[in-house]
Parts: sequence; C-alpha cells; structure tokens
Amino acid sequence: MASGSDRNPIIIGGLPSQVPDFDPEETQEWLDSLDAAVDERGRERARYLMLRLIERAREKRVAVPEMRSTDYVNTIPTRAEPFFPGNEEIERKILNATRWNAAVMVSRAQRPGIGVGGHIATFASSASLYDVGFNHFFRGKDEGDGGDQVFFQGHASPGIYARAFLLDRLSEANLDAFRQEKSKAPHGLSSYPHPRLMPDFWEFPTVSMGLGPIGAIYQARMNRYMHARGIADTSKSQVWAFLGDGEMDEPESLGQLTIAAREGLDNLTFVVNCNLQRLDGPVRGNGKVIQELESVFRGAGWNVIKLIWDRTWDPLLAQDRDGILVNRMNTTPDGQFQTYATESGAYIRDHFFGDDQRLRAMVEGMTDDQILHLGRGGHDHKKIYAAFKAAVEHKGQPTVILAKTVKGWTLGPNFEGRNATHQMKKLTVADLKGFRDRLHLPISDKELESGAPPYYHPGRDSEEIQYMHDRRLGLGGYVPTRVVRAKPLALPDDKTYATVKKGSGQQSIATTMAFVRLLKDLMRDKELGKRFVLIAPDEYRTFGMDSFFPSAKIYNPLGQQYESVDRELLLAYKESPTGQMLHDGISEAGCTASLIAAGSAYATHGEPLIPVYVFYSMFGFQRTGDQFWQMSDQLARGFVLGATAGRTTLTGEGLQHADGHSQLLASTNPGCVAYDPAFGFEIAHIVQDGLRRMYGPDSEDVFYYLTVYNEPIQHPAEPSDVDAEGIVRGVYRFSEGTSGSIPAQIIASGVAVPWAVEAQKILAEEWNVKADVWSATSWNELRRDAVACEEHNLLHPEEEQRVPYVTRKLAGAQGPFVAVSDWMRAVPDQIARWVPGSYQSLGADGFGFADTRGAARRFFHIDAQSIVVGVLTELAREGKVDRSVLKQAIDRYQLLDVAAADPGAAGGDA
Repeated sequence: MASGSDRNPIIIGGLPSQVPDFDPEETQEWLDSLDAAVDERGRERARYLMLRLIERAREKRVAVPEMRSTDYVNTIPTRAEPFFPGNEEIERKILNATRWNAAVMVSRAQRPGIGVGGHIATFASSASLYDVGFNHFFRGKDEGDGGDQVFFQGHASPGIYARAFLLDRLSEANLDAFRQEKSKAPHGLSSYPHPRLMPDFWEFPTVSMGLGPIGAIYQARMNRYMHARGIADTSKSQVWAFLGDGEMDEPESLGQLTIAAREGLDNLTFVVNCNLQRLDGPVRGNGKVIQELESVFRGAGWNVIKLIWDRTWDPLLAQDRDGILVNRMNTTPDGQFQTYATESGAYIRDHFFGDDQRLRAMVEGMTDDQILHLGRGGHDHKKIYAAFKAAVEHKGQPTVILAKTVKGWTLGPNFEGRNATHQMKKLTVADLKGFRDRLHLPISDKELESGAPPYYHPGRDSEEIQYMHDRRLGLGGYVPTRVVRAKPLALPDDKTYATVKKGSGQQSIATTMAFVRLLKDLMRDKELGKRFVLIAPDEYRTFGMDSFFPSAKIYNPLGQQYESVDRELLLAYKESPTGQMLHDGISEAGCTASLIAAGSAYATHGEPLIPVYVFYSMFGFQRTGDQFWQMSDQLARGFVLGATAGRTTLTGEGLQHADGHSQLLASTNPGCVAYDPAFGFEIAHIVQDGLRRMYGPDSEDVFYYLTVYNEPIQHPAEPSDVDAEGIVRGVYRFSEGTSGSIPAQIIASGVAVPWAVEAQKILAEEWNVKADVWSATSWNELRRDAVACEEHNLLHPEEEQRVPYVTRKLAGAQGPFVAVSDWMRAVPDQIARWVPGSYQSLGADGFGFADTRGAARRFFHIDAQSIVVGVLTELAREGKVDRSVLKQAIDRYQLLDVAAADPGAAGGDA
C-alpha cells in the first residue's frame, strides 16, 4: 500500500470507464486469451488466473477495483508463510498451563458460598491468539517508551490473569480472589480489565462492548498526533485490539473505521476472534460473519487478513484443482460450521465431504479422528504468527485479522461450540479429567476428585517459565502493565487568570466565551501551552474557537492540500500535520475517544496532555455517557465543556438540544468533578484548581465537567474579597441583600444567577424582602462532600461528627432557601437535606421546546418573577408574609401568561 501523499487517494481502485480504446487489437488479444482459458481449462482455472493478475497488478501499483470479499480461505497462502521463530512445543505447554489455570480460576470462583462466576469460553477460543502476541509481538514499557497498547477483550481476562500467575506477577491467592475485590483485599482481581481497580496492571477498560474498538482507533491516532507534535516518540508503538465477532454488531465497533484508513494508521491492528457465537447463540447462523466483516473493513479502506484454516487443511487445499473444496467452504453457513464443531468425524465426513464424490475422495485416506481434528486457523501458532507479522509489516493502512476459532476450545464436548457455553462457569470432575487429558497435564485423578481443582505451575526453573521470561525480556517487559512516569507540570501563576477575572465591562459575553478567553491565555504559557489538546465535534466556530485556527491549527497528517474557501479571512480554516486542534467531524463518540486517549497519555506515554473537549451539552453525558465511565475507569484527566447548556438557553433549537439534565448524569460518575459556573472569575478559579488537582504535585485521577452557556451577559469583575474556597467547594455568597426587612436566601447556579440577582432587587423594592444571592458553582460537589461526611459519621460515632460544607456555609443565613437553575429540579434537590432551613427548588422539568428564552423561562417558572413568587410562597408558609400577596404577585407578573414574559436576549451562539 502506498505511503505519504499517495496514502489518501481520492478514487480507490477505480476503472477508466470513459477512456477510449487506442489499441483494439491488443484488447481483443487479452479477451481471446481469457476465452481460451475458460474453454480449455475451465472457469475455475480462469478465475485463478484473473485473481493472480489482480494480485500482480496491485504489486505493480496499477489501480484495479477492490473485491468486497475473497474466498473463505486464509489470506496468506502456505507458500508465503514466514519462518516461525519460536519453540512450538514449549509454547504449547505454556498455553496448556494457561488454559488450565484460567478455567480452574473461574470454576473455583463458582464454589459454594462464593458463586461470583466468570467467563471461560471466550479465552478458550482466543488463547492461541494471545499467546503468539505475548511471545512474539507485544512490546513492554521497559525501554522507557509506551511500548505497545493492547486492548484485551474483556471476557478473556481470566486467561491474562492465568498467564501472569505463571510469570509470578500474580499469586495463587490472587487467583482465588477473582471477583472478590473487597472481601479478599488486597489480593482481589477485578472481573474485567479495569485500570481504576488495578492501576498497576490494566491499561485499557474494554468490557463495555464496542468501546474497545473505537478506543483503539483513537489511541493509534493519538500516538501519531503526539509524534507529529514532538511530544513523544511513538514510532515503535503498535496498538492491538482483541475483539469478538458478536461485539462487531455494536455501532461504536465499526462506526469510525474510516478515520483509521483515512489517516493511514498502520500502527493499528484489530484481531477479531470469530468463534461464530454471541453470548447466547450464533452471530450469523444463516450467513458468514467473516465474509461480512471482510466486506465492511475492505470498504472502509482497511487491509484484511483472513485466518480461517489451520495447517491440517493445507494438503487438502493443495489437491483442490477444481475448486470444489473452496466452494464448499464458501457456501457452508456459520451455523453449520458451529454444528461441525460439536459433532463427530463421521458426521463431518458424511455432511461436509459426503455429497460430492470429489470431496469424499480427498479424505478417503483419513480416519474419522483425523477429520475431526481438521482445525481452525485461530488455534494454529504458525498461521497466527504469519498473520500478525504481516499486519505489523503492512504500511499505509490499518489491518484487521479475522481469525476463526471455536468457542470453548479444549474445554470438552460439554463446552465446545455450545450456544450456552458463554454462561457456563463450572467444570464437573468428568469435565476436568477430560480437560486435563486434552492438555497433557500431570495432575492426578485424586487431586481432581478431592475438593477444588488445583492450579498448575510447571516450576519456576522449568524451561516453559524460563522461556516466557526470556520472551518478555526480549520484548521489553511484561504486558499488561500500567506505569505512570509523568512528572507534575509547572503550572501558571495567578497572572494568567487576571484578564478573565476583570469581567467583561460593558460588553455582554457568554460563559463559553469567557472560558475561551481564559484558554487563550493558558495556551500562551511557554511550558503548558503545547500540552493542550483542543477537541470539538465540528463545532469550533459555534463555540467561538475559530480564533485558534491560525495559530493552533487543525491536525491533519496530510496537511492542507487545497485552498481554503475562507483563506482570505483572518480566522481562516487551517490544517497542518502538526496542528493542535482535533476536528473530529460530527461524532461525539469519536471526540470522546480522543479525549480519553489524550487524557491518559500521562500514563500511556509518560507525557501529560490536557484535553479540552467542547460539545453541545445535551450530547455529552446523554449520548456518550458510557465512554465517560470508560474515561473514569482509564484514570484519564482533562476538561470537558458542556456548551450551550441549560434547558432554556438554546431554545431556538428545540427539544433535542435542550439540556436540563447533564449535570445530573455527571453526578453519577464518581470520577467527574462537575461545575455550573455563572461568571468568568468563577471559571478562572475552577480551572486553576482543576489544573492543580489533575496535573500538580499531588495529582488526582479525576476529570472536570463545566457547563457553560451561549447567552451573552455582563460579567462582573472578581470581588476584592472573593471567596475562592467557596467557588471551588461549591457555594459562596455572591450578593448580600442591602434593603428590606424580611430575610430570605436564593441559591442559583450558572445562567440563573442573573435571574436571582434581578429577583433580589424586585423582592427588596416591592415586597420588603432582604434576600441574599448565593452562587452554587457545584451542586454535585456539595452533595458529594455531604455524603462523605455522613458515611464517616455512620462508621465513627465515637469521633467528632463532621458537618457538610453546605451546612456550615449556610449556617448563619436566615431562610427560607429557594434554589433555582436552568436544570431539572433534581439537580439542586441534591443538597436539600443538608440545607439548614426550609428549602424549595425551581427547575426546568420536562421536555424543551423552541421559543424565546423569556417565554421558556416563564413556562418553566424559573425567571426572575417566578423566583420572587417562589420566595414569597416559602415566606407565607413560614407565616412571615400574608398568603394574599401570592395571588397579587402572580397577577402582577402575569405568571400564567407565557406570552407576557420579556423575550430576553436573542442570539449568542457562543
């Protein structure tokens, strides 16, 4: 495949259909030759010649059409297989020990009184694939770089633990603590790859199916991005993603294949374990999933390597002069192959070979047992090695290896190829004996008949274990291993934040723009600036970030090979191979994958990056919430900006764009620190604290979510006596009431703070109420602190009881308390039980709709006048005002008439 500028052809494999024939006689000679081949040697021979011609044409860089799929045989012919450098006998012994320990670990975890289960069939099918990778390909981190990045299939984790046990990385106590992380601490092993639970072992969480594939694509891309920008040398790093064929049904698995091909990510290899089964049945019973996936990947521009048959088929295929065997392979559906995996050799002879005399003649000299052991390529070390070697040596394209296996392979007839095998966790004594015999392990019947089956270790000085250590030493260390080598960053001083703290003067700007102004100043920092990674899903201009185009530029490995239509403008669209901005197209899932890869670079490559991902807030935690959990699991760090936040702030867009709940969704993620700031100076303190917590000397494994708005407002300058601690902890008094005699408190967040200030003025002037306005920068952090206090008090009754921050902060304030935001009430209601006084919330519950901001806020009863009535209602409930004033206020402000509301500010996309 071409590299460099030829890597991204505009037309791929096209035919010159409109080119005139300048030599009809030569053309006719070629056509006559084809006709002669068909007439004299048959269609199969002619087909073979045509395929060889296509192969040679590609070798000569002649553009010919791509075939969507090829025959159901190995892509790499036997004659092209490389020398296998390993000791296959020793590797088989290693693999047998690994298989046994993986299965026994899960079986022991299912013992009476424990019953935590596990999965053994997935690893059983993919064990050889992993073993070849461990012995010959996966690079460790001992050379000081990031090594290879391996995304292990989640359900295969028992096998990875079993191999680590043989290498003395895990003990028998660890294996017996599988899925018992707390009760068997500190020995517990997580069920799947979870870096947050095992931060020295796992690197990438993958068990939420579909997230592994997209994560691997963007990890490979992030490697290229970091190398292009001179941040880290990732030239040796290969990204491997081990996936299941059923997993490929997830939209995230296939949805971003084209970006890998478009950017020529030849540092990426997918290994799809095609055992033909999902969790409870066949993947494509009536079809052929390998052929289907081949078509998809080829169409997306990937290099495809099919690994279908093991070496025992080579002599039969060599006899197949008429193509009858290949035709049978092509036309047999997956459901039938699954049946063949569970039947006898005689059955296979009768049903696969039996109805064609030519096929039956091929196996006449074979016993039924030999036919039974005609195997699949995903279990053959030499074939796997050939496929892996071809993948890493291929240039210009990402590669997918489609490896055919049997689910539950070697586990015995009760497991192999059965629909229920994924859910089977317990091996009977008979199963264990058969399994042991299949693996040729020196374990006695007595050991299997008395109590839990034993683990097997051939001895630390055995040739198998020494071989394993030698191979890992030669490949740079043990895998998987997560290492944090990054040093704390030198953070900018207070001067960097000064501009945004001055406020906006007479100018009205949205909080989105306030953040962008701050980001510009941060990116000017000599040490920190280059580490920012800007990410947006095709909406930089919407968020006012086009000002970064000329300086930071948009990352494109091919640069900009066209004249931009806006090239005469100051803020023209500019792409560069060293660009800092990731413009990932209209794909929140792709952007979030970039965010995770960048946010974990401090561990993956030892170089901290500071991702700043800006998106429509409605499409963040709602659309890609599973990936934000993945981000927390991967211990990634960075800033996430939910722009155009609030139920009523982007009302022209209507229902699906009206976010009134992302803060609530964010509160469910323990690794997310979420804020809803109102003003630029609040943003400055939050960002400064976020940089300290994530990138300072005592760094924490969290990420920050800030909801910012597109409604222009005047931002006040930071008060001289600013309560910086209150801003960061979640609440501070923004405006103290100056007139009126009846006390009340209004707590507001984000865009609602100006409404609260207006309500404060109306209450004082018209109702003799002296209301303080509090800015709740983080409802979520206030609740988190309060819950932590209650948990401590529950477990330590003999110690001084802790008081939540929100309770202490509001302790001297005279209620009632009325909370208001542009979120559904459940967001401010998070702190209700810890507020020292009567508490009522106003919020935007329900679906959004298209209208003016004022009309929407009147409809939800969260505008300034509604806040006034809310405060008066609470005062009336406490007997501090007469209830008659409530009807007066409702009539005065026409709260029942949505059309009577001031439409409010218009526009303000950023």
